[in-house]
Amino acid sequence: MISAARKSSILVLLAMAFAVSAGAQAKHEGNLKTVRGVVLDKSDNAVSSAVVFLKNARSNQVKSYIADSQGNYRFTGLDPNADYEIHAEKEGEKSQTRNVSSFDTRLDIVLNLKLEHKKS
Repeated sequence: MISAARKSSILVLLAMAFAVSAGAQAKHEGNLKTVRGVVLDKSDNAVSSAVVFLKNARSNQVKSYIADSQGNYRFTGLDPNADYEIHAEKEGEKSQTRNVSSFDTRLDIVLNLKLEHKKS
């Protein structure tokens, strides 16, 4: 049978381990990047329902986001150690592909994407 003092010590150690783990998780989540912005047409008007593509250059994983009624898009929880490529498309038009570098230390990156040319 475990003594009360030993049980108390075990609980304190478990609580400390949980606190350290939770702190490390919060720190890791606090370092994740967000890329957001607005999709615009050639006249700088917001474009709703454009599809924004975000490609992780290391894993080649592609995420997509459909811009809201004001043309806003947002990708959260991005690996700060990865490079990304991002562009928007709608009805045969495409924006320039922009890059998000792992060397960019900003955690909140704003990139407006302008639909400028026909998709090739």
